[in-house]
Amino acid sequence: MIGLGCAAMGLGCVLIALPHFLMGRYQYESSASSSDNVSSSMAVCLANQSDMYQSSLLPSKECEEQEGSLMWVSVLIGNIIRGIGEAPIAPLGISYVEDFARAENSPFYIGCLQIATVLGPLLGLMIGSYCAQLYVDIGFINLEEVMINLTDARWVGAWWLGTLVCAFANFLVAIALCFLPKTLIKEGEEDNTDVTAKRNKSLLQAENKSQAKIKLRELYKDFVPYLKSLFHNRVYMLFHCITIFQFSAWIGMITFMPKYLEQQYGISASDAIFYIGVYNLPIICAGYFFGGLMMKKFKINIYQAAHVGFWSSLIEYLIYFSAFAMFCKNSSVAGLSVSYKGIEEVSYTDAYLYADCNRHCNCSTKTWDPVCGENGMTYVSSCLAGCGVSNGTGKNTVLTNCSCISAPGFLWGNGSALPGQCKREKTCDTMLHYFLILSLICCLIYSFGAMPGYMVLIRSLKPEEKSFGVGLHSLTERLFAGIPSPIYFGAMIDSTCLKWGTKPCGGIGACRMYDTDTYRWLYLGLPSALRGVSFIPCVFILLILRKNIKDQTKQDLELEAKEEEEESKETEQKDMAAFQKCTDPQQETVEITANENTDL
Repeated sequence: MIGLGCAAMGLGCVLIALPHFLMGRYQYESSASSSDNVSSSMAVCLANQSDMYQSSLLPSKECEEQEGSLMWVSVLIGNIIRGIGEAPIAPLGISYVEDFARAENSPFYIGCLQIATVLGPLLGLMIGSYCAQLYVDIGFINLEEVMINLTDARWVGAWWLGTLVCAFANFLVAIALCFLPKTLIKEGEEDNTDVTAKRNKSLLQAENKSQAKIKLRELYKDFVPYLKSLFHNRVYMLFHCITIFQFSAWIGMITFMPKYLEQQYGISASDAIFYIGVYNLPIICAGYFFGGLMMKKFKINIYQAAHVGFWSSLIEYLIYFSAFAMFCKNSSVAGLSVSYKGIEEVSYTDAYLYADCNRHCNCSTKTWDPVCGENGMTYVSSCLAGCGVSNGTGKNTVLTNCSCISAPGFLWGNGSALPGQCKREKTCDTMLHYFLILSLICCLIYSFGAMPGYMVLIRSLKPEEKSFGVGLHSLTERLFAGIPSPIYFGAMIDSTCLKWGTKPCGGIGACRMYDTDTYRWLYLGLPSALRGVSFIPCVFILLILRKNIKDQTKQDLELEAKEEEEESKETEQKDMAAFQKCTDPQQETVEITANENTDL
């Protein structure tokens, strides 16, 4: 089943990458001045600039085909198939380990499995970081004609290449898994290999025969009692509540963390993905490993494991609030985050992109083709910067006589600009490293308690309920956290957009610039609220487990008292028998004679 699941995941990845090969080449938005490869001087600030731009947005046959494209369906179906293939891996794999491993070793083994689930994303992020450095149409277009760089908001990396690598890896693993045995020898019974093999073979044959006779009604009879038993398991249901809140926060954060690092600290998508992989995932592996090793070495019970998971999560949660202080100021973009005179003011409307210095140019506010002025301020386009002349071609273009840029020695105008956004302030690099170190510490503390916390879920289930219980937990995690979390996180982040891009056919494209201050408060504030609520069911679990421990201790004490009472009665009976032997010489003589006859 796991092998077939891996094959399905490989097929899903192929379908996800398919639209890249069926659709046209990527056309990023640019103004007329920067798209023309004219080496001689050329006027930029033209009176008919707006008319030129509007004419390029008129509907065409290509636009009609693009609007009616259903390539997104391929991505949707690919993700559905990939999700179906992923479904049996976790519940069947963990149950497989639990069934054939010793009770004291299973936390360590499951910890190793959790490490593998982190090493996979680590390798994936490294591949993703490399692919993000490559232009989306690499191999199909002359890269010398591409005028944007990695830090430009219009840059799109080779997203399709990583999914093809994943497809190839999944197919290889599926072939290997199909050759594994259906059952393993129970750990600790290696000496009885023949007996165990025969027993497993007979059990497997009996299971196959019984499965052939199973009917839908019989399956329903087993399904409903298991489901009812799980719903009446208070620890299990409270753990579901914790999972929904914790994973909603975690999935939302990890989904948009690359974008957060890009916008907050001014780095490229490739660097953001690389930093997440290097700073977070290896330390998560270490936390999982030491958490599982601690449970194996000290033989921690379920109540102690719940305490380790709770306190490690709470300590990490309190440290997490330091991230609010690690921020950079908004990038200085005229008309969006600052006025044309350099005064800080945030604007969500395009009306503020116009000023006295560029009104004579009749510029369009729709296009996003930023230029960096020599005054350190970014302008949405060379036209809105009021530039009169463009010299050079491609990335070597120099824009001069810009009426909105004040050159040294001049009060206003006559400045120059270069294509692309200006670099962020130097303190952003320092704040970025502080944030990465903080995330490293938080990941270590949180992951250390993740394995003990997960064992609370496993140990709260009966042996016959483990596969069904873990599968239902995975379903809840994806249905109530994995699906809605990125949706409302994305909608929340979109509400902070200051400048939307424009599609080639005139529709609204991706966001080019965010209000990073509001972005920070929402991106960090919502997870802190969700995680804060998740500690309420944690407290109830601790109270329930504490009561269970007390009841179990009470029962053990009563059992010990009963055993001691029985032992004392037996001792009294033996003493009475010995006393009778001493007081009745005739009986003793008979016994001695019987013993002698026995020896003879």
